[in-house]
Amino acid sequence: MELFPAMPLADWQETKATLHRFAQVVGKIRLASSARRNHWWHAPFHLTGRGLTTRPMGMIDGNPIFTIDFDFIAHELIVSTADGRTASFSLHDKSVALFYREVMRALTALDVHVDVNIPRPFDLPDSDRPFAEDIQHTAYDPSMVTRYWQVLSQVNLVLEEFAAGYSGKVSPVHHFWHTFDIAHTRFSGRVIDQPADVDPVTREAYSQEVISFGFWFGDDSFPAPAFYSYTAPEPEGLHTEPLQPATARWIAQRGSHLAVLPYDDARAEPDPRATVLAFYESAYQAGARRAGWDIGRLACPGGITDPQRKGRA
Repeated sequence: MELFPAMPLADWQETKATLHRFAQVVGKIRLASSARRNHWWHAPFHLTGRGLTTRPMGMIDGNPIFTIDFDFIAHELIVSTADGRTASFSLHDKSVALFYREVMRALTALDVHVDVNIPRPFDLPDSDRPFAEDIQHTAYDPSMVTRYWQVLSQVNLVLEEFAAGYSGKVSPVHHFWHTFDIAHTRFSGRVIDQPADVDPVTREAYSQEVISFGFWFGDDSFPAPAFYSYTAPEPEGLHTEPLQPATARWIAQRGSHLAVLPYDDARAEPDPRATVLAFYESAYQAGARRAGWDIGRLACPGGITDPQRKGRA
């Protein structure tokens, strides 16, 4: 399979909008049924060999242990319990409203009872419309959905490879249903006292100093897929630091700066994987230098911390 196949936003924008809301339905169930983790690590999805999974949930809320999986080969949603029962339905020809009803029906059939606190989209243009009333979003192109998952799978492994080079606190590589991106975050260990007026989602996400790395598929504000990185809080002069390759750049976004490597520029390079790894490393070096991280102490060459083996394969 081609590494980083073409993924123009215009080719699947309507499908992406529908799938994003499908993901938010399942994501809200994950929030309600999982033990809370620092920095919202209990919220995102993880990759499987066929799509996405919530990983096991339940038990703490009295429900049986269950998972919800998107299968982007067969294009089904599958709800499974630890005792072997399953309920599934096709993702084709579904409005968000119908998808929401079928998810809830599948949970009920498996004796899983979840109270979704706010059953409507989060931080999307229609965030005031309940899922159960959304009959607008119905587009679903299975070939583009499969390609979306394939790109996620490829980026997931590049991020896993990049993550191996750091020995400090890091997040998993995970897919956020909120912003529909895949990301990995490194932490310096410094606690950040957020202003009192910052919203609770942001306060928890950025309660410590971070440099984050990821990929998203484009949206109205940046209508093309791209690899990205940012440092939070942003140190002075970050946007003056060099990035690799030459096509990478800093862009202003929401009062700070984002390092961006357009997906199509990475695809055009002789070695796209090495190009993305170099981009992430250059963005890390930029943020870590400006923020005063102990780069040498936190390095983990080859994913090894054992002093007797460090630096050897």
